[in-house]
Amino acid sequence: MHSQISITEASDIGVCYGLNGNDLPSPTDAVGLYLKYGITKMRLFEPYPSVLQTLRGTQIAVSIGIRNDHVPILASGQEAANSWFANNIAPYLNDIVISHITVGNEIVPGEFAQYIAPAMQSLQNILNARNLANIKVTTVVAMAVLGASYPPSSGAFSAAASGPMRDILQFLSAHRSPLMANIYPYFPYASEPANIRLDYALFTGSSPILQDGGLSYSNLFDAMLDALYSAIEKEGVTNVDVVVSESGWPSAGNGEFTTPQLAGTYNKNFIAHVTNNGTPKRPQARITGFIFAMFNENLKPAGVEQHWGLFEPNMQPVYSVFDP
Repeated sequence: MHSQISITEASDIGVCYGLNGNDLPSPTDAVGLYLKYGITKMRLFEPYPSVLQTLRGTQIAVSIGIRNDHVPILASGQEAANSWFANNIAPYLNDIVISHITVGNEIVPGEFAQYIAPAMQSLQNILNARNLANIKVTTVVAMAVLGASYPPSSGAFSAAASGPMRDILQFLSAHRSPLMANIYPYFPYASEPANIRLDYALFTGSSPILQDGGLSYSNLFDAMLDALYSAIEKEGVTNVDVVVSESGWPSAGNGEFTTPQLAGTYNKNFIAHVTNNGTPKRPQARITGFIFAMFNENLKPAGVEQHWGLFEPNMQPVYSVFDP
């Protein structure tokens, strides 16, 4: 098998661009790296003006996040949402492809969760008024929203998450917007290596590991995503897809569990798997999403958090995933 992923094969997979480092390349150089490697989608955690200016005219589709502490402000009324949109989205509408606006990152459950649905609605009102149907408003959740996840058919939201998730899902269903979810097989594997096989976490197993009723699972990613689909369906919602807002594998920071070889294997197999397959529960689903992350970021907490990047800050690949 060819060791790298072709541009066309990877077209549904973007890369998250975080700026938590003091030695990162300039936005101009970073965007140039996306273009060099044919990475056509980007996820930003907030609307960094320096990055958005650089994206003008590139045709890179960008998902733009709203900072968690800004979500209650946007929920406070239409005027606040109008102001945020005017400052952070409107200036770029003519020459940037904006795919999503994400209202918060991993804030369900929590103190800000109740503000997500009203903030999303205020932004949707603006998009409707401007006929911007191609921009989808959503939020990003972690697998921590689930109170049960094993087996996948038992997937259900926790008591703390179910209230806000119900409001969020009703909004997403009404507007045909996807839910975004951060899905990392690395974390359950690293916490229970005695109970979770490495080939199950890396998409390298050839035979089913888990049987759940009539469905067979040969990789952990599918089991995690289907647990989330089960939780969504238990809320009576069947028409909301999931976009994978983050997935990946660290290349260092936790001994033998984190090497460039393991990280490269996971990310290449993740791209190949979601490009060609749905999940056992939804075999026809077209899975899109983002690898986390573009660069190793040295201002994150020490350990694995500093080692998720596909590239070093000097723009050399940590391991090969995309063809230049």
